[in-house]
Amino acid sequence: MPWKLAASLLMVALALPATAEIYRWTDARGSIHFSDTPPPRQEHDQVTLPPPVTVPMSENIRQVDKVRQSRAQVSRLLAPDSGDRYAQSREHQEKLKLCQGYRKQLDRIQGQLRAGYSNDRGNSLRQKRRKLSQRYSRECVLD
Repeated sequence: MPWKLAASLLMVALALPATAEIYRWTDARGSIHFSDTPPPRQEHDQVTLPPPVTVPMSENIRQVDKVRQSRAQVSRLLAPDSGDRYAQSREHQEKLKLCQGYRKQLDRIQGQLRAGYSNDRGNSLRQKRRKLSQRYSRECVLD
């Protein structure tokens, strides 16, 4: 029985989060060092780190699903009937390809914006996205 108590206490102790102290000091050449052990005979500071920030991904996933569903609904509303002569026309097929191309370009630009950028690059990407979005709306949605 005592070994069960000892084993359960050991399990609880192992489950606790590990904490380590971090020390910072500057050497004679001006280099800054960080370590989990304090330097011998050297003036040092103990570093305290803030707790990590966590962002719940479930809300982001729900938002992406809502956007995907909205796009699918709009596509269904704008899609002509399969028996319609207009749907079979070459002109309409070309327009669909053009609109799909716009959508892909917009998605690619949005991905580039999410990936990070310099100020100038970001401004040009936003301008490009704005012009392409206007063209997409004018030629694919409003028409």
